[in-house]
Amino acid sequence: MRLALIGGTGVYDPAVLEGLRELALETPYGLVHLVAGRFPGGEEVAFLARHGRHHSVPPHRVNYRANLWALHELGVERVIATAAVGSLREELSPGTFVLVDQFLDFTRGRPSTFYDREGEGVAHVDVSEPYCPELRAILEEEARRLAIPVRDGGVYVCSEGPRYETPAEIRAFRLLGGDVVGMTSVPEVVLARELGLCYATVAMVTNLAAGISDRPLTHREVNEVMERNGERLRALLRATLGRIPAARARCRCSVTPEVYGR
Repeated sequence: MRLALIGGTGVYDPAVLEGLRELALETPYGLVHLVAGRFPGGEEVAFLARHGRHHSVPPHRVNYRANLWALHELGVERVIATAAVGSLREELSPGTFVLVDQFLDFTRGRPSTFYDREGEGVAHVDVSEPYCPELRAILEEEARRLAIPVRDGGVYVCSEGPRYETPAEIRAFRLLGGDVVGMTSVPEVVLARELGLCYATVAMVTNLAAGISDRPLTHREVNEVMERNGERLRALLRATLGRIPAARARCRCSVTPEVYGR
């Protein structure tokens, strides 16, 4: 099972897959429940709902290490994650898909590495290109073919949550070069890189961020935009899954960090 989808806010079930079966994997970091199924005419794919089936797990409590370790144990090599994000740029309006290529990390206290146990050594993972360029290229091509508004490249600002950001924070994030803001890409993308997984995020803009929008932010608004654009997202995922090559020759994602001090 070399392919996996991670569903974020508004994506709680594997609607693009058929013949579903439930799996439960025990990892060194906890138990993980996920689903496996096949996309039409294709191979088996793992699906993991990041926040649980009923959005019961807030972003700062997601067990990112267990989730990524479970996918790794299944033999997964390629991961496409979805995320609902706020826009820091007026030109990135709700409904736009952003294929982020960089991140700024403003999380606090989340376990962010697999290399933090005494005696296991120290590893410094390279995240010069944290999001897989090959997966992003396929996603962009398919989005444009499907006439989905898409931007290739963007800086994902990851805040701690679960609260939304203040207008002052949004102004600071804009000055630092951020394009969209969310609460889940870090440490997920870093852990994927430590395990040598190709990882890409389809960030769907659901709202303008605080201070840019003239309305208070609500989770209902986020879900409504995700629902309205759900079919476009499913079409993009179906098309992309069918095009991912078996060989990983156009990226360096499989290079895992060197470990010191064991």
